[in-house]
Amino acid sequence: MKKLLLALAAFGTFTSVAQAQSTVTLYGIIDAGFVYNNNSGGQKLYATSAGNLQGDRWGLRGKEDLGGGLTALFVLENGFNVFTGKLNQGGDEFGRQAYVGLSSQYGTVTLGRQYDSVVDYTGALEAGSQWASYYGAHPGDLDNMNNSNRTNNSIKYASANYSGITFGGLYSLGGVAGQFNRNQIFSGGVGYAQGPLTLAAAYLNVKNPNYSFFGNNSSSSTTGSNMTGSTVYSGYATANTQQVISAGGAYAFGPATVGATYSNTQFKDLGQTAVAGAANQTTAGSAKFHNAELNFKYQLTPALLLGAAYDYTKGYGVNNAKYHQGVIGADYFLSKRTDFYIDAIYQHASGTDSTGKAAVANINGLSASSTANQVAAVIGIRHKF
Repeated sequence: MKKLLLALAAFGTFTSVAQAQSTVTLYGIIDAGFVYNNNSGGQKLYATSAGNLQGDRWGLRGKEDLGGGLTALFVLENGFNVFTGKLNQGGDEFGRQAYVGLSSQYGTVTLGRQYDSVVDYTGALEAGSQWASYYGAHPGDLDNMNNSNRTNNSIKYASANYSGITFGGLYSLGGVAGQFNRNQIFSGGVGYAQGPLTLAAAYLNVKNPNYSFFGNNSSSSTTGSNMTGSTVYSGYATANTQQVISAGGAYAFGPATVGATYSNTQFKDLGQTAVAGAANQTTAGSAKFHNAELNFKYQLTPALLLGAAYDYTKGYGVNNAKYHQGVIGADYFLSKRTDFYIDAIYQHASGTDSTGKAAVANINGLSASSTANQVAAVIGIRHKF
């Protein structure tokens, strides 16, 4: 009996150590509200709207201490619509993120479906990724700062923090036999955060973006256009390459923070990717966009955040569309995990858009207006667990 008790005690000690070295955490966000659109294809629209400040999700995050400073880790993250229960990200079970890897004092290497460097480094400095909702993102989220698209089949490195400096990169294999460059994606970025100052820059290069970036979900078309979400870029599905160069910064003055972002997005070599029924079969040239945003937020009280932002998008190359956009908003925190928010967005368009027609306003996430102007408002509640 004494030997049995000693054995059980030893097993209990071993189990406690094993549990201390390996953890799995369930987490998530539920964000639900209502949106008003003054011109949805010529009609007013008032509807439910999910995942406004942050996409609805639940996930599992785990890690295991392997000893010697080495840690194994994984993330499986599902996106869904709280109003319908429908899977987001084109019906993928873990469409937001799914990866496994190793971490040490030299950084972290992961494999799977992941975020690119624009999202990781400059995306957080955009108002739409903070308090302005995805409706307040840059038109069409053409630079992916609001994380509309993920990267499949990717290998990613993220450095340790060196006195506020971090850097990293990602490479996605195209997986097309005999065509090494087809559908490949690579990106890199660097950030600095110390005291009141935050700075970041990132680069993204996507081959055949209609299929590799916009069409990386289980329900995506393998022959037709997957770039139908916005008139800002829907006519450029035949591009051979999408390139994004981005930079941003923010500085906090007590309760106030002033921020700015810049991106240059190019859809290069139009007509080089075969796309059945593409909106605009431009056969030559490249469509290019400058985008500049100035944003401001003020922590009026510990519970109340106020924000305002202005964004300007200018097309050039084969494209001369211009988009002016203004956003104001407020976020009231009932606790660290629950808050109410309200945002209002105005956009004005001019020039000729990607479809070859007169540009109309097309706030991110909404159906295009029938005119050059569009106004939207969203109100909702977010809970984190």
